[in-house]
Amino acid sequence: MIPERPRHQGKNERPTLPWAVRLVVSMVSAVVDNACRPNGTVNRRLIHFLDYQTPPISTTSVSSTDISIDATRNLWIRLYSPSNNQLLPVLIFFHGGGFSFLSPASLAFDMVCRNFATNLPAIVISVNYRLAPEHRYPSQCHDGFDALNFIDENWATVLPKNADPARCFFAGDSAGANLAHHVAVRACRTKLHTMKMIGLISIQPFFGGEERSQSEMQLVGSGLLVSVPLTDWCWNAYLPLGSNRDHAAANVSGPNADDISGLDFPATMVVVRGFDPLKDWQRRYYEWLLKSGKEARLIEYHNVIHAFYTFPLLPESSHLVVQIKEFIAKCSSRVSNLKSETYMSQQLSPRKLNLIHLPILYLFVYFLLG
Repeated sequence: MIPERPRHQGKNERPTLPWAVRLVVSMVSAVVDNACRPNGTVNRRLIHFLDYQTPPISTTSVSSTDISIDATRNLWIRLYSPSNNQLLPVLIFFHGGGFSFLSPASLAFDMVCRNFATNLPAIVISVNYRLAPEHRYPSQCHDGFDALNFIDENWATVLPKNADPARCFFAGDSAGANLAHHVAVRACRTKLHTMKMIGLISIQPFFGGEERSQSEMQLVGSGLLVSVPLTDWCWNAYLPLGSNRDHAAANVSGPNADDISGLDFPATMVVVRGFDPLKDWQRRYYEWLLKSGKEARLIEYHNVIHAFYTFPLLPESSHLVVQIKEFIAKCSSRVSNLKSETYMSQQLSPRKLNLIHLPILYLFVYFLLG
């Protein structure tokens, strides 16, 4: 367990973060705020200038490759295969960015997925989906589900031989965790031919509603990366025209929520941060899953902000990888597959990322998460 750091939850309190993290958060917040225009459009030139795009590359530990699914809508996936011959679980990962920014090729998410592939270890598939406001809901959900179907139908030709179809997981952070939930619901209503989805890893999920939660009213000001004005802008850019934040795409546990009580919904791990205006909505999601009769586990980090797990300086970042690995192991233990025993006996201790040689611009972009 990581040592418990001081908790600060009063209005205008700030998390105790390293100065380098505070500096990056301030810079990213300024860029994102300026890229989100009042008329609901995005300054793509500003975002693209800072959003360094990584090509698929192979290293001694992880190889990656891009696979096109539908070029007409820029639907593609990036496949990460660790140098590991054991039978491995598969993570279908949806990136964050407020539904409006970034891609699997963004340096931030490329490094996150490489980290997961190496340290869980797992086969990781990162999905590129269309962005708002140019493409509103349900475009992103359609893209996510179509990518899932493509993987399911082309398993033998797309994935490496050591990918275990009996141990597949949805995963996502922020807006990507929102998409992971909706794709999971749709998958439960559709019979997959090859894949067995047994878990959902929901990191800092981006949910909301018309009501202002206590955390949204309490956690205001600079230094938190996410703000109510920013999340309002993202919902206005993403949701169908004429909708409000109680739309089922945003308020998944609200008055228009889907009834999942009769679905074989996967076990879910929900990660919540103490200094995130969205945390009350994340807890409501966890409680709604339990009320719906679904297995759910809540992981709370009290002194961190939105996107904390992308900051290697924070001890909670590496600890989260351990928590994810334990969750995968627990879900995998229920699978009747003798080939999985080697994976279950591995030590739950991730290797540390070494970012010291990254240029400062790349390091800045690494933390650019909407």
